[in-house]
Amino acid sequence: MHDILDVLKGRRSVRKYKEEPVPEDLMEEIIQAGLYAPTGMNRQETLILKITEPSAVRELGQINGKLMGREGFDGFYGAPAVLCIFSRRGARTGIHDGCSVLSNMMNEAASLGLGTCWIHRGKEQFETPEGKELLKKSGIDGDAYECVDSVVVGFPEGEIPPAGPRKEGRVFSI
Repeated sequence: MHDILDVLKGRRSVRKYKEEPVPEDLMEEIIQAGLYAPTGMNRQETLILKITEPSAVRELGQINGKLMGREGFDGFYGAPAVLCIFSRRGARTGIHDGCSVLSNMMNEAASLGLGTCWIHRGKEQFETPEGKELLKKSGIDGDAYECVDSVVVGFPEGEIPPAGPRKEGRVFSI
């Protein structure tokens, strides 16, 4: 078992992945970590959409790339899987809860030797006609829930670089 601080210090954003799919048992471990993330008043109102179907992952990645202003770019960096986190529209702690879920999942993936990258534009990607169609296919009510953000998951292509030095002057005490 890894020490949690070692995992936290070693996790880096990965932007190049092998095509190899992530085994289902590892995806389930990552999802379990998300389900056990702290949420406001333990309401557990977040939803997780797991997408591993290659055509759906690539389609959503292209949507995300277009939203970045890079038409034809895979905003998911070729990762074979994406986990999209949703919160109930108007939930007081929806964004905070979603970020907690994302963080737990990225750290669990790192502990399993997988790479991840937090992908922004989650809300916007599911507001496109194609994104709405994917939501409909998943069974998530797009009128009741909105995407906080997503995390892509896969086996890194190449070495994960070490963390750079931390900036000074970021901790204060009373």
